[in-house]
Amino acid sequence: MCKALKYGLTWVLLGVSAPLLAGFTLEATGQAVAVAKSGLNVTPSQDWNGLGRRLGRNAESWTRDGLTLNDVTFYGGISNDETLFKDRAKKDKPLPHFSATMLAPDVAQLFEQTYRLVNDTPIFKVDGMEPTTFMGKQGFRFSYSFTSQTDEVNRKGEANGAIIDNKLYMITYEAPVIYFYDTSLQPYRKLVESAVLK
Repeated sequence: MCKALKYGLTWVLLGVSAPLLAGFTLEATGQAVAVAKSGLNVTPSQDWNGLGRRLGRNAESWTRDGLTLNDVTFYGGISNDETLFKDRAKKDKPLPHFSATMLAPDVAQLFEQTYRLVNDTPIFKVDGMEPTTFMGKQGFRFSYSFTSQTDEVNRKGEANGAIIDNKLYMITYEAPVIYFYDTSLQPYRKLVESAVLK
């Protein structure tokens, strides 16, 4: 059995008990919830598990089946000169900062640079970008792919967002290419459709 498949099956087994693990909270179907310590609100169409640990001041993640199998991350109002994630190694590998003057391609580049540093991987690619509506505003959608150096699993992702009142609001989804990506793509897109700013 290949290393990537063994890794995925291990996380499936762990994912079955994910709601029971400390730090997880059930984000129930049909219940509106504010995310990422911000005015960004979503209403899930299926149950998700919220992770207790925050990735940054205004970033948090949910999963359905377990860590690294299908991750949705919410970025709620990233302000000018802030990073997407907490800058844990700012002396050695400082993370790039968001600027309110960025255009959609700049946000994709910010995201790519952040992921390369946080995941310690040179294998990251933005696969496509297009304009879209996000929370009723002119926004963007881009797809991406990457391989983490730690597990060598190929993953695909999608990001939807907009800069509103000089702050970045974005929701991303990623999962292993094999099986998991397609399984939770539509529930993710329904989360995006439900997003409102309150």
